[in-house]
Amino acid sequence: MERVDYESLIISDLLGFYNAKSLDINPWYQRRSVWSAPQKAYLMNTIFEKKPVPSIYIRQQIDIENEKSLKEVVDGQQRVRTIIEYRADMFAAKHPNHKGRVKYSQLTSAQKSGLLSTSLSVGYLIGANDQDVIEIFGRINSVSKTLNPMEKLNALFSGDFKQFCLNQAVARLPLWRTTGLFNANEISRMQEVQFMADLIINLIEGLIDYNPAKIKKYFKDFDEEFPQEEDIAKRLEAVFQRLASLNPTDFSDTIFRSAQIAFSLIVVLDLKRAAMPSVEKIRDVIRGLDAGVTDAIEDPTDSDPRLLAGYTGGNLHRIKSRQIRQDILNEAFA
Repeated sequence: MERVDYESLIISDLLGFYNAKSLDINPWYQRRSVWSAPQKAYLMNTIFEKKPVPSIYIRQQIDIENEKSLKEVVDGQQRVRTIIEYRADMFAAKHPNHKGRVKYSQLTSAQKSGLLSTSLSVGYLIGANDQDVIEIFGRINSVSKTLNPMEKLNALFSGDFKQFCLNQAVARLPLWRTTGLFNANEISRMQEVQFMADLIINLIEGLIDYNPAKIKKYFKDFDEEFPQEEDIAKRLEAVFQRLASLNPTDFSDTIFRSAQIAFSLIVVLDLKRAAMPSVEKIRDVIRGLDAGVTDAIEDPTDSDPRLLAGYTGGNLHRIKSRQIRQDILNEAFA
């Protein structure tokens, strides 16, 4: 192979190549179309939101006999197919200027123009033979690291519940960083998204044990639609607005720097949303419990045994510890 040339290609031109039958989106080594409807809708929403889309790789060859250029999609078949199907009105996707999902035909003229003029990054494989293409296809689709459970769910699902958890986690990034609730590595491995998914399920169902299988079930069951999105978004915003008003050291310098202990605080504040405690009251409760746990560690015989059981140890995500913390927090806010 001679080289890879990276260029920008607008969606209108991509569709033109396909309609002119000069773009092969299904070469012999490609897998068949396997994306679900939510995955397709997620890609279109990503394009509408002007977020980055991975490069598409195309082998370009010349058909000498017919004197025309032939383009073969080496990597990006699902993305290209999705764009083609959206243009053909085959499914709907969320658009930032529409309340619900919309098909291409429901976009305004300006929105259609914006979509069709969107640039995609394309890597053209120049002088690539079949052996080159197979090697490149394998390299691009190889996995460079072992995915954790949350990363696997993120790869598997693209629908409403996944997007809601992701967006809520991203919106809280300043809090994660200033308080140290999640460090850069944990954020890069989507641990804060898993935290939000677990939290949201607890807000819906009431206090339950941390359960990876249940989180996966929510991702699956609400892949197409998450009807409680608006209600849960309002409840989360109310709590996180209060937490953002605290000094970050109220978390970073106390036991509440533990994500699971902060988890319990969020759950209890949500339970009290009809009469949300003041910032001063929340600060007093945090500092008081921090002092109480410190005293319990230093002298276990002269303290409430629940403090050690609920606020220390390695199983803070289990229902037993969660229930103890919730009981103590409810008492503290009474």
